[in-house]
Amino acid sequence: MPAISVCFVSCSGAAEAEKIGKALVKKRLVACANIVPKISSVYRWNGKVKRSREALLLLKTKKSLHKKIAAEIKKLHSFELPAIEFIEAETTRMAQKWVFGETL
Repeated sequence: MPAISVCFVSCSGAAEAEKIGKALVKKRLVACANIVPKISSVYRWNGKVKRSREALLLLKTKKSLHKKIAAEIKKLHSFELPAIEFIEAETTRMAQKWVFGETL
C-alpha cells in the first residue's frame, strides 16, 4: 500500500481551518483534519515582510486526491493565495488502511 500524504494549510484562524477541514472530511477527500489553533507566520507578501497569527490545518489523505483537495481549499479559503503543501508520510499499515478506507 502506498504511503499517505499530509497536506499543510495556513488559515486565518481556527474557525476557518475547522470549516475547511470539516468540508473535506464530509466529502471523503481527507480521512482526518487536525487543527493547530495558534501559530505565528513570517512571510514576504507584496514586497514586504509580514507577520501574522494563523492556524495550521493538517490533512491526512492519499496522493490521488491532491488536485481535488487543492481545488476545494481554494473555494473555501479566505486568503488570496492559500499555501497548500503536500508531503508524503510513512505511517503504520493500520493507519494507511484507515486513510485509504475513509477517502474516495
